[in-house]
Amino acid sequence: MTIELLMPRPMLPIVQEQLDARYTVHRLYEAEDPDAMLAEIGPKVRGIAMAFGPVNTALLSKLPNAEIVSSFGVGYDHINTDDCLAAQVMVTHTPDVLTEEVADTALGLMLMTVREFGQAERWLRQGNWEAKGPYPLTQATLQGRTLGIFGLGRIGKAIAKRAEAFGMRIHYHGRSKQDDIAYPYHASLTGLATACDTLMVVAPGGTATHHAVNADVLEALGPTGIVINIGRGTVIDEAALIAALENGKIYGAGLDVFEAEPHVPPALLVLPRVTVLPHVGSASQATRNAMGQLVVDNLNAWFETGKAVTPVPEMN
Repeated sequence: MTIELLMPRPMLPIVQEQLDARYTVHRLYEAEDPDAMLAEIGPKVRGIAMAFGPVNTALLSKLPNAEIVSSFGVGYDHINTDDCLAAQVMVTHTPDVLTEEVADTALGLMLMTVREFGQAERWLRQGNWEAKGPYPLTQATLQGRTLGIFGLGRIGKAIAKRAEAFGMRIHYHGRSKQDDIAYPYHASLTGLATACDTLMVVAPGGTATHHAVNADVLEALGPTGIVINIGRGTVIDEAALIAALENGKIYGAGLDVFEAEPHVPPALLVLPRVTVLPHVGSASQATRNAMGQLVVDNLNAWFETGKAVTPVPEMN
């Protein structure tokens, strides 16, 4: 008998085509009445393939025989791992394959923010170079800056390696000091902000990091400080960030993620030294295909061997 899977939302063709060839895939997003579909097929579902959306007791109670959630993305704060553990459901994600792409994006976003490249491009496109003259000199430079990395995991380390090549000094903060890392460690995020002038947020979302970058941290970063966020939007208190930018408590910000995506607060869009991207950290076709393949590989490995390729840390 074919193993039956639930796909709550559309996924990349590389995922859908392979899963369709091997499993019976129930597409919840195509159902006129999703609750009725779950009531009908829920007991037969053994796996969930998903890109985003909540997985908790409310959903798992309708899927009593689910064995695995194969999630697309390195972050998995949308999945309640405690609920999954209680239900004996494996959770996997897609780390490593997006590390280099996200690190490249982080450096690009930092350069754009510090040197105002996006604003300079708009100046040219609007005809101002010819009509009004050169774009004003940028008051910030990357030279001599100290980068504080909040979250020195796989991606954080890849960012640090790139930043070192730009001559930046590296400091970091995380849950604990890493014995094999020579960069200066700060036990508090405020301490890290005090020691640096560029704060790179790479931390995952969830209750432990919610609004970790708050008014106090931004105050510690100081008036020449720049915040870059390619982690999760919920890590930064957006209201505090907007206030700090408006009041000159920090210099600027580069943001690829936001608290209530795809909504971006209008105040951020009108501030002169803010660079925004629409959550494109890993958004190249090659990297997204690699992530999608890992979703498939986790499901195949689980149903063939009972072991996942990349379980989330809580499952180890």
